[in-house]
Amino acid sequence: MAKRTTYDVQPAKQRGGWDVVKEGGAAVSHHQTKPPAIESAVRHAKHEPLGEVRIKGRDGKIQDERTYGKDPYPPKG
Repeated sequence: MAKRTTYDVQPAKQRGGWDVVKEGGAAVSHHQTKPPAIESAVRHAKHEPLGEVRIKGRDGKIQDERTYGKDPYPPKG
């Protein structure tokens, strides 16, 4: 089974704007506004066998999660 690769869209702490951060790593990209950061994270996640995007608000709380690829635990219904 493929390991899930997660990309977080989160506020950039030092320079303002928004960062896309690969879980366990450094920032993958930096953007002035949130929508292009989300687009970038989705693009990266779709290139993984199993990718996930977590979108966080300015308070750091997760607002939305999206999974791409073959999800081993799809919801029923």
